[in-house]
Amino acid sequence: MGSSVRDLAGATPATRDRYVDLLRVASLAAVVLGHWLMAAVTPDGVGNLLAVVPALQPLTWLLQVMPVFFFVGGFSHALSYRSLLRKHARPASGAAADSVYSAFLRARLQRLLRPTTVFVLVWGAAALIVQLLGGGGGLTGATLRMVTQPLWFIGIYLAMVALTPPLLRLHERYGWVAFAGPAGAAAAVDILRFAAGVPYVEFLNFAFVWLAVHQLGFLRADGRIRRPALLAGAGLVTACALVAFGPYPLSMVGMPGEKVSNMAPPTLALLAHGLWLVGAVELLRAPAARLLERPRVWRTVVAANGVAMTAFLWHLTAMFGVYGALLALDVPLPAPASAAWWAQVPLRIACAAALTAALVAVFRTFERPAPSAPGTDRGPLAAPGAPGAGPLAALGATLCLLGVLGLSMVGFNDLLDGRTALLIAIPVSAPAAVAMTLGGWLLVERAGRGRGAR
Repeated sequence: MGSSVRDLAGATPATRDRYVDLLRVASLAAVVLGHWLMAAVTPDGVGNLLAVVPALQPLTWLLQVMPVFFFVGGFSHALSYRSLLRKHARPASGAAADSVYSAFLRARLQRLLRPTTVFVLVWGAAALIVQLLGGGGGLTGATLRMVTQPLWFIGIYLAMVALTPPLLRLHERYGWVAFAGPAGAAAAVDILRFAAGVPYVEFLNFAFVWLAVHQLGFLRADGRIRRPALLAGAGLVTACALVAFGPYPLSMVGMPGEKVSNMAPPTLALLAHGLWLVGAVELLRAPAARLLERPRVWRTVVAANGVAMTAFLWHLTAMFGVYGALLALDVPLPAPASAAWWAQVPLRIACAAALTAALVAVFRTFERPAPSAPGTDRGPLAAPGAPGAGPLAALGATLCLLGVLGLSMVGFNDLLDGRTALLIAIPVSAPAAVAMTLGGWLLVERAGRGRGAR
């Protein structure tokens, strides 16, 4: 691995925006660390440290960095799709654009869905074995229920990838207005939700909030975020005002038992939080870029990008594995937030990191680094699919989106009992969610293969 990473790092073109690669790794690492810190596991169940110690909730304004990942995604998607169009599509050729779209989806989704599919199949088989043997209670049951929860972000991200071409055209025509559209829609949804009491309307913000952040990535790709300090200041002031005077909670992550969550579904407060984060990371761009010119630092970022998605998928598995080992060894689990609990934190995190590294070593082969884009998910310029493949690819992406989202909600616990969760008012079971994910991925693969491969 070392020599390949060195080669990839050495082949990095001078025009590459290395800071984007750093932001991708750093945002996922912050999410992983946040999950490890917030988990309050006891022999009786799994809680949230932020609920035990509410004074720590302001930390979520630093650790809730998922908006940065969607921002970086918008930047990368714009560059990738434009590259494919320049290479393969003829002007005013709808068929060419259609085939490029299918190839774009396949190239972008490979780095997401291949490791995700393996994760789903491994955990599905493990859950089936556990429940056939009569297990599934206690910490094992909590693990089967919770390991799939982070998949929600992959589901939403799939939608951003699938919608990139029309969203990019809107951006190219309207610029900041194309961002203002979904941002204004997110505000309107919250007004209808909190002021008018319209039921279920809040779920629209799963689209509007993340679409708005994604549009910021397009603006970044075209160099149109020229005043990051203004963006950060406006976002921070707005977020503070919404939390202080509105119906929004302080925490930027979901809290057990709370009536309103800023995350699920996303709120206008989370969008304002995303604005301040995007402005803040843009302010750090110049010093970070100088740091990334150092060969050793850049090699580290390239290596980390090559396994970031695998580490994200398996980090909760590692965390629950550590807690399971402690219980099996009769090591006492102190009360969350007690002095003994805090003293145990460094050891638990170190063990979780070591176990995550071991899982990455086993499963990293399914997250193939793209040779034309060292250390990122940008991917090579694939050959376009056959004419008419665009609708098939879009259908596949939609099935993947629904399957992954459904699985994040229902989990693998009570797999044999037919447990379901509501996904857009439709009950979805774990087997159905897995089937949609696998079927959608096969459709994307079929549609996106180049004509020569057929």
